Amino acid sequence: MEYQYPISHHWTTEEIVDVIHFFQSIERAYEKGINRSELMQAYRRFKEIVPGKADEKNICNDFEEVSGYSAYQTVKKMKQAEDGEFLRMPELGKE
Repeated sequence: MEYQYPISHHWTTEEIVDVIHFFQSIERAYEKGINRSELMQAYRRFKEIVPGKADEKNICNDFEEVSGYSAYQTVKKMKQAEDGEFLRMPELGKE
């Protein structure tokens, strides 16, 4: 995909890499599927960097605008899934 990830100039290089990893995990949930534990780990690190709900919502909405992938729906599905489950989001436009 050809788009830029939403990042903050306040983050360190390591934090930027970790946020991008989280968004790549969201992409993988839509494109190939991902293990719940792997997505959970990426999300937990994302929340260390972006602890506020309002900031999380803004950044995830920005990501959805450019990518078409919903981090909110993916995280919601992850939270409802069981440990060890493989998550696969529906194809875009077919939710």
